[in-house]
Amino acid sequence: MTQLHRFAVFLACAVVLLIAAGGLVKSKEAGLSVPDWPTSYGGFNPPRWWQIDTVRAEHGHRLIAGTVGLLTLALALWTQRAESRRWVRRLAWTAFAAVVAQALLGGLTVRLFLPPAVSIAHAALAQAFLCLVVAVAVVTSGRWRGEETSSKGDDRLRRLATCTAALVYVQILVGAVLRHSGAGLAIPTFPDVFGGLVPPHWSFGIGVHYLHRVGALLVALAVATTAARVLTRHRGQRALVAPALGALVALATQITLGAAVVLTQKAVLPNTLHVATGAVLLGTCLVLALEARRAAAPAALPRAAAAQEVAA
Repeated sequence: MTQLHRFAVFLACAVVLLIAAGGLVKSKEAGLSVPDWPTSYGGFNPPRWWQIDTVRAEHGHRLIAGTVGLLTLALALWTQRAESRRWVRRLAWTAFAAVVAQALLGGLTVRLFLPPAVSIAHAALAQAFLCLVVAVAVVTSGRWRGEETSSKGDDRLRRLATCTAALVYVQILVGAVLRHSGAGLAIPTFPDVFGGLVPPHWSFGIGVHYLHRVGALLVALAVATTAARVLTRHRGQRALVAPALGALVALATQITLGAAVVLTQKAVLPNTLHVATGAVLLGTCLVLALEARRAAAPAALPRAAAAQEVAA
């Protein structure tokens, strides 16, 4: 089981890399640099594809996506064989179904010439797929399968952490709308908004951009509040402290990158890293939410659940 957990962690990191590669494609506006799908210029590897910047970004994204798809299938098969808990097996197969659907959405974006709605759905499903893989990684750990919890339980932390992870996901969705509607520089100043706190005039792009900034403040407050509760009440629990600290670091990095995106007029590097760091923040908050939920459960729950699953 330890090896399965490590493989799931490796796959989660590969999914973040895949999301970063997708962010790079959008940052370079290279989505149609390979105009056919599922082939690339009629074959598997276009001749000298690595020599053309935009083709390298798009085709490289496809190669990483194919690799992640195969790894996800391997995870589902491994889980099916090694995992006794039915719901974990289903979770792994759901992740595989998600990556297949993600590949089809990616192909659809090319076939339909990058319609914003499909591109946004593609971005949203990518983050949901990451959450599924992260969940498999967490629940296959030896600590999660232990018969005793490491805490007396904290229902408020469980609710806080769950709401924080959900809020981060919503914020990422708003960011996807912003990116794919071309509103990244609809408000060209930072930290002020056209010299003030509220836009003096409104449009769809300005509204989405402003909502993303307000969302960033809400996410920062939620992450800080959740982490503060962990660090003040559960300081001795590494399973909670590690993701709480990780979320704080990811949050600080994400805010810095968001500012850099505006101040550099959407330079490729900060734009791409902003997407990748958002995925890291989401994954870290999900780990914290799952660990908080486990800590809030009665100590006898894992043993009882295991007995029921064996009986089933």
